[in-house]
Amino acid sequence: MALDITNAQRAEVLTQALPYIQKYNQKIVVVKYGGNAMVNDGLKRQVMEDIILLHLIGVKVVLVHGGGPEISETLKIYGKKSEFLDGLRVTDRESAGIVQMVLAGKVNKELVNLLQTKGGNAMGLCGIDGRMIEARMMDEKYGYVGEIVGVNVTPITDLLDRGYIPVVSTVGCDGEGNVYNINADTAAARIAGAMKAERLITLTDIAGVLRDVNDPASLIPNILVSEAEALIESGAISGGMIPKINCCIDAIRHGVHKVIIMDGRVPHAILLEMLTDEGAGTMVSEGEPR
Repeated sequence: MALDITNAQRAEVLTQALPYIQKYNQKIVVVKYGGNAMVNDGLKRQVMEDIILLHLIGVKVVLVHGGGPEISETLKIYGKKSEFLDGLRVTDRESAGIVQMVLAGKVNKELVNLLQTKGGNAMGLCGIDGRMIEARMMDEKYGYVGEIVGVNVTPITDLLDRGYIPVVSTVGCDGEGNVYNINADTAAARIAGAMKAERLITLTDIAGVLRDVNDPASLIPNILVSEAEALIESGAISGGMIPKINCCIDAIRHGVHKVIIMDGRVPHAILLEMLTDEGAGTMVSEGEPR
């Protein structure tokens, strides 16, 4: 249902966003999108609308995506069971091919198509294209799960320079042609770092980092890199949030200015973070808060 606001109020909203539009104009913002934040079609459309709006006001947006639920569903169709170890999907050679098919084919092209039907100008890539994500086997116990050893962002910057929104699926390869399943948080962090992005926004299915996982009101709005280890030791950061925070720290150490972890299920969460005083989720940085 549309909000009952006057034209003057609409103009005031736009005016308040002006400093942020100026701040992010021509800056690179990497959005990591995947997992359970992708399963709702209505919210998916809103995320794409946010990305297109940022693109149209001069922000250089790069969309990096995973697609765990889609992979699990397709593996099931092929009679293969999804197995996870240490939070990573155990991936044999056949499963790596299925991951490539689902991410680089189905999910990537669906997102490109959705961006274009909403008026965006998008182009899909995967980590194999231009040897964008070079990887090696992380550990035999995980199978073809890749550890990133090199990132080539030239294909992404070429697309940005030509006015496209690059949409990147997280599969990688090595010199022998092996294909690897790459953790999307890790890939987004390395890509954002290599591009010296102003922001890395990670969309997840919780509000951000919570002091009490059962209390959404216990959100920690700002975390300094120097504080993160103590928060992990205290248990405030635990479970699946630990690798996400480590990816945030990795991104910052590779050159990203600030990283946001926030709930991708909140309507227009990206715009709330980018274009308002309030922001959204948890910001990880080396220095000043929001």
